[in-house]
Amino acid sequence: MRAPFAVTIIVAAVALAGCATSPGDEPIDPVGTWIESTDEDAPSLTLDEGGVLSGTDGCNRLSGSWRLEDDDIVYFDSVASTRMACPDVDTWLDGLSQATISGSTMTILGSDGAQIGQLERSGDSG
Repeated sequence: MRAPFAVTIIVAAVALAGCATSPGDEPIDPVGTWIESTDEDAPSLTLDEGGVLSGTDGCNRLSGSWRLEDDDIVYFDSVASTRMACPDVDTWLDGLSQATISGSTMTILGSDGAQIGQLERSGDSG
C-alpha cells in the first residue's frame, strides 16, 4: 500500500516541478510607457493596466487595446490612428500588430510578423 502512494507523490512532485518557472522565465510586464527617444515628437506607446493603449507616431494619435498571451507576446487590437499630414514623420508605429519584450526593449512587429521598430521602457513607467 505504501509503494503506490510513494509513486503517486513522486509523479506529482515531478509534474509540479515542470510547471515551475525559473527566475529568468518570469512573465513580462508590458504596462507602462514605451518611447523611441526622449524627443517629445518621437513615437511612443502607453499600455494601461486595463488593456487600453494610447500613443503617437510623432504626429498622429493612436488608440486601441492590447493583451498579453503566452506570458511573452503582446497583441494589439482595434488600433485607430488620426490621419494628419505631418512632414518628415515616419509613421511606422501605425503598422503595429504585436510585440515582444526583452529587458527594457519592446520590439514592434507588423501584421506580417516582421520587425518594424523598437521602443524603450520609459524611466517614468511602472
